[in-house]
Amino acid sequence: MVHAFSRPRSVAGPQVVAPDAADARPRRRPAGSRDPRTRTALVTGASSGIGAAVARRLGGEDGWRLVLTGRDPVRLRQVADDTSATAFAADLTLPGADRQLTDFTTATSGPVDLLVAGAGAGWAGEFLDMPPHRIDEVFDINVLATLRLVRLLLPGMVAAGSGRVVLIGSLAGSVAVRDEAVYSAAKAAIGAFADSLRYELRGTGVGVTHVVPGVVDTPFFERRGTPYRRSRPRPVPPEQVADAVRSAVLRGRDEVYVPSWLRLPCRVRGAAPGLYRRLAARFG
Repeated sequence: MVHAFSRPRSVAGPQVVAPDAADARPRRRPAGSRDPRTRTALVTGASSGIGAAVARRLGGEDGWRLVLTGRDPVRLRQVADDTSATAFAADLTLPGADRQLTDFTTATSGPVDLLVAGAGAGWAGEFLDMPPHRIDEVFDINVLATLRLVRLLLPGMVAAGSGRVVLIGSLAGSVAVRDEAVYSAAKAAIGAFADSLRYELRGTGVGVTHVVPGVVDTPFFERRGTPYRRSRPRPVPPEQVADAVRSAVLRGRDEVYVPSWLRLPCRVRGAAPGLYRRLAARFG
């Protein structure tokens, strides 16, 4: 069953109402009812792309209780059926959506041990041509919604002395990409947030992983309105990113690049920024 919520048009002011409110309301779980060997993972952006691939990767293993969220209830239901997961269709940019999702997850599956923040949106083209509302949308989805959700889930992880937050970034945020100024800025914010938060959480038992994929073969490019036309780097399947997420969680890694050779241009930019900028201006 896919639970969902939306903003009612008949009520003034920003609100979020869950049609299945009884299911979304936190309930006390009987003592000892949670299998200590089973952990709860919450995956955002799970209706397609990287989020769906991560859900399927984790769903194929024992020991995970999955809660999936995404904005498309039809696709989300398909992924949930494939992974025996609980689904909660949500637009996390709506006021209160993060709280509804957090309460629902706690009520149905218990405290969250792993958050994989895979929701994202992009826009391609010259910055001067970008509609102002799309600027807000890119930052709302990629940055603000993610930070708000992490803020709600972290206290429980810190109190438990364990847990991991996985933030899906982008190579665009590490080196900046022509015609993707706002998307690059949003993903750069996620990378900086991951580093800063990791420093703060040192010694708490809670880890932060920043996953930096290059071009991934997902519907992302169709939705942003501009197809991917570059010959390099070549797109990788979302399953490769999902494998990297799983490996990073198991090994407790702070940062991973997909594919791994993408670490090289990031190092060149850091060591010789002038040279990198000249090469990027020439070759794009």
